[in-house]
Amino acid sequence: MVKGKKLRTYKKERLMEKNEKDMFAMAMQQLRIVAEKIDLDPNIYGILSHPERELTVAVPVKMDDGTVIVFTGYRVQHCSARGPCKGGLRYSHNVNLSEVKALAAWMTWKCALVNIPYGGAKGGVICDPFQLSKGELERLTRRYTVMILPIIGERKDIPAPDMNTDAQIMDWMMDTASMYEGRTILGIVTGKSVGLGGSLGRREATGRGVMISTLNLLKKLRIDPHQTSAAVQGFGNVGSVAAQLLNEVGLKVVAVSDISGAYYNPNGLNIKEMLAYVQTSKNHLLADYKEDGIQIISKDDLLLLDVDVLVPAALENQITGENAGLIRAKFIIEGANGPTSPEADEILEKRGIIAVPDILANAGGVIVSYFEWVQDLSPYFWDLDEINEKLAKILIKSFDKVWELSQKEGVGMRTAAYMIAVQRVAGAIRHRGIFP
Repeated sequence: MVKGKKLRTYKKERLMEKNEKDMFAMAMQQLRIVAEKIDLDPNIYGILSHPERELTVAVPVKMDDGTVIVFTGYRVQHCSARGPCKGGLRYSHNVNLSEVKALAAWMTWKCALVNIPYGGAKGGVICDPFQLSKGELERLTRRYTVMILPIIGERKDIPAPDMNTDAQIMDWMMDTASMYEGRTILGIVTGKSVGLGGSLGRREATGRGVMISTLNLLKKLRIDPHQTSAAVQGFGNVGSVAAQLLNEVGLKVVAVSDISGAYYNPNGLNIKEMLAYVQTSKNHLLADYKEDGIQIISKDDLLLLDVDVLVPAALENQITGENAGLIRAKFIIEGANGPTSPEADEILEKRGIIAVPDILANAGGVIVSYFEWVQDLSPYFWDLDEINEKLAKILIKSFDKVWELSQKEGVGMRTAAYMIAVQRVAGAIRHRGIFP
């Protein structure tokens, strides 16, 4: 049994290394494109090209059978010029340092774009959470928390949920840090259970932001949502909420997917039934879901469907130079982080396909995380209507600024968003100066 566990872990780590993509190089290519566009000071460009801090930790965990497996974890802080670092924690066997560095950088731009006082961070642990018992998951989370405790804190770096992590993971992290401090520290993480200082509306916030961004774009172009079709790649927390809310405001969602497969119905899917199904299905997946008129298609084919709106809400690097020329959607609303490569961006822009970038479209999560942090520090908690109203106000204001700059400069929305975000971060660095 011990050998079997060790072998499975080794194979997963080898597979991760073989398939590792240099996501940080992609993130820095995006920065370089914008730096040239705004004539960024080379000294500031040099600073922003490097994360402030990278921490790699060994996380030994006693498994249920008594064996010990050592997992690898990361926490990266990209830039704290505008405030404490902020970013999610993901559990996946595909986690790697390059990915975590890229995600931390994208968080820097995202927070700056929507003008909340944070810098960017990200964390991850190489593991398959679906293969871990609840006890193993808790021990992994608590040990990882202790290992990164020297660099996190409610005024330093505030983790949050991301891929395969949720409110329970955040609750364990908060409790672990609190036990070491000898006091309850609600503000050290966000995305917690509401009963432990979590904010109303936090779980739905990223998907709600995708919906708000979609409606904003359709409004700018004077397109009726009720005459609009959509496909959503990913049916996790972001994709499922986005599909639900898009459906509720009138869009016809014809396709969704998760790791079990892609599901298509040209007449529109019953999103309500699909949401109910994954509440009780194994690993909360759509596998074996049945519905009249439904077709099983490949996950790659979902990206190429003839729809008005495509929402990539799964993983990074899904729309690339290889498939961008085949995309038939008119608009792309990025629910995931980094789903489109710079090469694909260029192709899409030439083809007249409008892409609302991740740092704008999926910023709802970090905005409501900011609200949660503010409420925890107060401590004073808001009702759901107030939270959703404040979220919409920030997103619509940010969207309008990006849209106006995009139209004025004749550039895509990603370039416009980066121009705003990078200039804000650069301004903070200039004002603060270089220590010592």
